[in-house]
Amino acid sequence: MAKKKHAQKKESRFTLWQKIVILILLIFVFIAAIISYSRYIATSKIEVREIKVVNQNLPSDYHGFKIVQLSDIHYNTTIYKDELNKIVQKVNKMKPDIVVLTGDLFDKNTEYQEQDFVDISELLMKIEASVGKYAITGNHDVKFTEWETVIKNSGFTNLNDTYELIYKDSYDPILIAGVSSNLNDTKNINDKMKPTIDYMNSIKQSVEGSYQYAILLLHEPDYIRDTDYEKFDLALAGHSHHGQIRLPIIGTIITPKGAKEYYNEHYNIDGTELYISNGLGTSSYPYRLFNRPSIYLYRLENN
Repeated sequence: MAKKKHAQKKESRFTLWQKIVILILLIFVFIAAIISYSRYIATSKIEVREIKVVNQNLPSDYHGFKIVQLSDIHYNTTIYKDELNKIVQKVNKMKPDIVVLTGDLFDKNTEYQEQDFVDISELLMKIEASVGKYAITGNHDVKFTEWETVIKNSGFTNLNDTYELIYKDSYDPILIAGVSSNLNDTKNINDKMKPTIDYMNSIKQSVEGSYQYAILLLHEPDYIRDTDYEKFDLALAGHSHHGQIRLPIIGTIITPKGAKEYYNEHYNIDGTELYISNGLGTSSYPYRLFNRPSIYLYRLENN
């Protein structure tokens, strides 16, 4: 009888170890699946996020004005030539009025060949916008002297630290301004924006023919507090990637310097609407989780 009980006890222990091994294997498979998904699937399923932005300052002729924002492409990380070509096709189907590129077209940890710059220029040149295309640098772009040439050859206007008036079927323009990456810049952001702010201060917005609505492009959203942001109705930024890796309920895990205060999609800062793109590529590590790469489409409305 004692021998029988001992055999049953040994058999029971063996079964328990089997269960532990199976559990460990299941956990390993689950983790491997999550890693594979976040590397190869979650980085490639590009979505379009459409957002309605309502502001009574917008001239009635601009009601329905469409802005497409591309940001943080980090070319040759998870966005390559074929992926960029598909992005261009998606953008053109939206028939945007303007397209804005809010930084980090390149990736500072990636080596590029001359053909890469040619490919990027040729693809971005195919983007069609009825009014214009505008770009600013991100903190990764400043490493590359080729950035300005690529932007010019792509048909984009370099909006670093300057502004432009936009006209669409109207005598009343809207203003779009840009500021270059400020993360590693020794120049103060207010100094960089001085020409724009001086112009805005010199204009009486009640005068016919002057702008009534103003848009600001910046890469690192945290610097918006260091600007005269209240002069702008809409600000568009990138850089944060919304954390790139997000978890249910918890949300963002890690954000880069320059996106510690503002890193989610939308904030209203004393009446200025700040929207932050979660980007198209990846930075530091080629993974995304619960955070699909996105093209942003903003429809401006005045009521």
